[in-house]
Amino acid sequence: MRFFSDNAAAVCPQVMAALGQVNQLDTAYDGDKWSKELDGRFSDLFGTECRAIWVPTGTAANSLALAALCPPYGGIVCHRDAHIQVDEQGAPVFYTGGASLLLGEGEGAKLTPDAIRAVIDPIRPDVHQVQPHAISITNATEYGLAYSPDEVAAIGDLAKSRGLGLHMDGARFANAVAHLGCHPGDVTWRAGVDALSFGFVKNGGMSAEALVFFKPELMESTLFRRKRAGLLFSKGRYLAAQILAMLDDDLWLANGRAANAGALLLARAAGERLVHPVQANEVFLKVTPEEAASLRALGFDFYDWGVGEARLVISWNQGEDAIRPLADAIAAL
Repeated sequence: MRFFSDNAAAVCPQVMAALGQVNQLDTAYDGDKWSKELDGRFSDLFGTECRAIWVPTGTAANSLALAALCPPYGGIVCHRDAHIQVDEQGAPVFYTGGASLLLGEGEGAKLTPDAIRAVIDPIRPDVHQVQPHAISITNATEYGLAYSPDEVAAIGDLAKSRGLGLHMDGARFANAVAHLGCHPGDVTWRAGVDALSFGFVKNGGMSAEALVFFKPELMESTLFRRKRAGLLFSKGRYLAAQILAMLDDDLWLANGRAANAGALLLARAAGERLVHPVQANEVFLKVTPEEAASLRALGFDFYDWGVGEARLVISWNQGEDAIRPLADAIAAL
């Protein structure tokens, strides 16, 4: 009955089993064989040379990536509703040592090249104004919309032409790729992405996310930043094991597909109440406060999204039996 957040979902059995398999004496920090396997596994997945490390949170992944792409005196273009702006309590500014977030507009929390130009073109190229150094996009966005490979490539071309780094916040990357049906490389490095925060916790992991660099040279300074930030776990093999378990047999993608399918079941019940197209595992509905109260009275838990809207999030392990009662209740409003 809980549709508040996929952060609260259960952990995959495969992940739990993997933790038991690495519960043995081994090298500390990230010198273990499981942590060392990440570069190769992500390189195979994306079809290009990658450097990858584990971090405990998506906020850490985003902030470390942006610190590698933007100096303290620079600016990062992101959407006004991006997670790094709205929900990370200034962490990107903290980790970068003071970089500014330059806020853009766009339907469904998606940036376009035109929206980015509207932010950066008026900036004078002098020392009196913050100069842009990076762009950050979220896939899927805060409103559950997926950037297609062509959309990312258009932003990537702009970034390259202006000498800007491109970061992708992929807290729900699995959901975006599941919706798009594309190769993960098509929507990342082939489209110009330099760094990806690859989310696993929302998708069945326990306490590990991956930071993937498609420009391997960005990793060296990041290793120092991770340590300085207090994020180098002494028993890093337990984080690496979670990620490897999710990569095995494309479990990350299967879980993303399952959550997306559940969201589409709710979307069909919602009909004209939908605020945004459903392209991931989030459903945004128009509901009055009274209707929201009636759903809660039936035992359903969800997030109020401003006034007159609700956000419902489907987790990887919520099948039709779990979702159908809510779908019926929405249809009956």
